[in-house]
Amino acid sequence: LYHCFGCGAGGSVLDWVMKTESVSLRRAYESLRGMLGGDVIGGKEPPVLQFVADVESEASRQTLLSQVVEFYHHTLLAAPEAQAYLAKRGLHHPELVSHFRLGFANRTLAYRLPPKKLKAGAVVRSQLQQLGVLRETGHEHFHGSLVVPVIGMDGIIGELYGRKISDGLKSGTPLHLYLPGQHRGVWNEAAMVASRSIILCESLIDALSFWVAGHRHVTCTYGVNGLTDDHLAAFKRHGVKQVLIAFDNDAAGNDGAVTVAARLVELGLEAWRVVFPQGMDANSYLCSVKEPEQEFGLLLDGAQLMNSTPLEPLVMEVNEEKASVVPVAEPVTTSSLAAGSLSGVVVERLDNGDIMIGLGAHQWRVRGIREAMRKGIGSTLKVNAQVLDKDSGVLFADTVDLLSSRSRYGYVRMAS
Repeated sequence: LYHCFGCGAGGSVLDWVMKTESVSLRRAYESLRGMLGGDVIGGKEPPVLQFVADVESEASRQTLLSQVVEFYHHTLLAAPEAQAYLAKRGLHHPELVSHFRLGFANRTLAYRLPPKKLKAGAVVRSQLQQLGVLRETGHEHFHGSLVVPVIGMDGIIGELYGRKISDGLKSGTPLHLYLPGQHRGVWNEAAMVASRSIILCESLIDALSFWVAGHRHVTCTYGVNGLTDDHLAAFKRHGVKQVLIAFDNDAAGNDGAVTVAARLVELGLEAWRVVFPQGMDANSYLCSVKEPEQEFGLLLDGAQLMNSTPLEPLVMEVNEEKASVVPVAEPVTTSSLAAGSLSGVVVERLDNGDIMIGLGAHQWRVRGIREAMRKGIGSTLKVNAQVLDKDSGVLFADTVDLLSSRSRYGYVRMAS
């Protein structure tokens, strides 16, 4: 406590800081907590944001955004209200928080800026306003929100997404926030490197739900109408062949899924619809089931084919006189083949006759089946089968006789 016998002013240490530094009660509290080490996580203090040379430069923009992302990430680790929100949504997963640099905006960003009466403080505030992190009033754009950065494979931060975590908001307050301007980047693009079958959600919260449930080959749009050219370019760049559209099962989600499927088929991709129970989305489903990995797996297995791209399979016909099998001269397309497709499984026939099968992080390649079929099916049908695990880089290859149960069993045992 303090007391001035001259003017009669007195009070606690909070009153002293408020009086001598001309700050609010909240600012005084945060300042004192920082002095006592209350903000220290793992022995590190929260970063102090510094202004950059020119925010119009992409390099400088990235530098400043990186500082913001790290500050919000640090804040989430020390915010019990944010931790409670993640737990409520079934997303309380340490690896998830760290891997995707999840953060929380609780209106303390300004406390880690140089004083605004100094030039450095005025400049960095102006730059944060240009980015959209601060509004013209000086308030944080994402205050009260879980913050999810969209970070590309090259480390570029294309977007920040904010989701309000409080239930007691004023009527009309938006629950979902983004940086101003055009959406940039693709969340979890790295998943497309490992799998040619990708789950596409309509929101980041839903995509995080699939990830927590063990299905890591997932990304998301920016809302039902938020499929961007960046998404389509990423699909093409990484050779994605199949997209499982996991939008909400409501009117908006269903209409959005149809629109997205139409754009995907124009690119030659298969579009599948993952159907949740009526009125549910991925996150509400996550919170309602006891075995998320198994239940989400069943949903993916039961996905419905919305369309199919033209197939050119190697169709065979039987010559009864010679008891052999020969290829038809003209490849044909059949609806039965399309109906036989499986969600999550991508099958391609290469120009040399090899069959390529993608199943999650596993890539299978079957060689020699065309030659074996041309020779005719007798007592053997030997092919070379390779399986590659993209995550570990481990490759197994061996010859297997498809007509021999012993050979098939031996191959499966060794490959496993």
